[in-house]
Amino acid sequence: MLTSILISVFTALASIIIFFLVLPFITILLSFLGGEKIKTKEIKKEFDFGCIITAYKNADITKPLIQSLLRQNYKNFEIYLVADDCNIEDWDLYDERLTVLNPQPALKLKAKSIIHAIENYKRKHDYSAIFDADNLAHPDFLKTLNVYANNGMRSIQGQRTAKNLDTMYACADSTGEFYKNYIERYAPYLIGSSSVISGSGMAVEYDLYNEYLNSPEIQQGKEKWKKMLQEDKILQNFLINKKEKISYAWDAVIYDEKVVSGDQVETQRSRWLFSYFQNLPNSTGFVIKGLFGLNFNQFFFGLMTVSPPMFILLFIAVVFMICGIFIAPAVSAGLFVAIAIFSLNVLFSLYLSKVPSQIWTALWGLPLFVLSQLKGLFKISNPNKNFKHSEHTRSVSIDDVLKNSPQKITHE
Repeated sequence: MLTSILISVFTALASIIIFFLVLPFITILLSFLGGEKIKTKEIKKEFDFGCIITAYKNADITKPLIQSLLRQNYKNFEIYLVADDCNIEDWDLYDERLTVLNPQPALKLKAKSIIHAIENYKRKHDYSAIFDADNLAHPDFLKTLNVYANNGMRSIQGQRTAKNLDTMYACADSTGEFYKNYIERYAPYLIGSSSVISGSGMAVEYDLYNEYLNSPEIQQGKEKWKKMLQEDKILQNFLINKKEKISYAWDAVIYDEKVVSGDQVETQRSRWLFSYFQNLPNSTGFVIKGLFGLNFNQFFFGLMTVSPPMFILLFIAVVFMICGIFIAPAVSAGLFVAIAIFSLNVLFSLYLSKVPSQIWTALWGLPLFVLSQLKGLFKISNPNKNFKHSEHTRSVSIDDVLKNSPQKITHE
């Protein structure tokens, strides 16, 4: 009797693991049946973008980003740099489209910096676009966002990709982002659900974004400091709760600095893992709400965000597969097949994304990257002590990045 119960529980848990292992492959297959319904002709309006850059302790790192925005093939925008806790006495970059804000006292929270920027808008912009200090914008970034805005999209996530592939860790970090861009953003968007938000390189309609900033989660989060749920998760939860669709603009490219060492992986991933577990009740809620409310967007978005991080999912799957040899061999075989499908699908998503050659040659380093992630997992218990601000060091121009990048990828 006890053995029968054990086998039943084991089989049920293994079935859940198998589901999440094969879900990414099913998502890609479904995306082939879908299609982007974006009309690229007859653009009727040049929407006005308020571009917000949040910098903490280092304003100089934002200069390449500002220069890339000033060189956009698009005219209707303003730039707002919030130089929080930064010394800007020697600031030497000026333009009539640039407003530099140096709040006193220091805000020390990204959400507060964004609110400060909006409070100092020169005018009411149509969309608020959010950038991290280390980003670079492709010359057509705002022009591409404008196409989506003309198609009625109120929240748009651009494609965030690497501006540096100079170390094994940077390539491994970029591998994960390419995978997530396709599996969690592009493919769900194609099948009628929503893209997961990256944290930068996104634009949201002005009134909708202000409503988010005034939401209880943001207001309460101001007092939680590093224990606050990450802003991108609060934003996507807010949008999905309102039954908004988060669009994914594949050709709106934003370049992002990738980690270059194991220590940076631990620092970054500890924050991300804490936020994942912190957000699980919201993700689970969307699955239930979407299922009973017959809302596919909420249901599928919930599945995407409740799915465990890759290395945790694979680790659990391997443990269950080994245990299954002694408990339920048939289930163990099913787990082996599911792990194979998952692993091959990672490579398939990289192929579909046409990743640079550096990504393929650096795949051998993924185990070291995973080891650093595991170390980061043990730091999530004390956010205020262990979560440090990511230091950005790669000050390169948009010209440097474009010169070293592969030909622009288009998905039409």
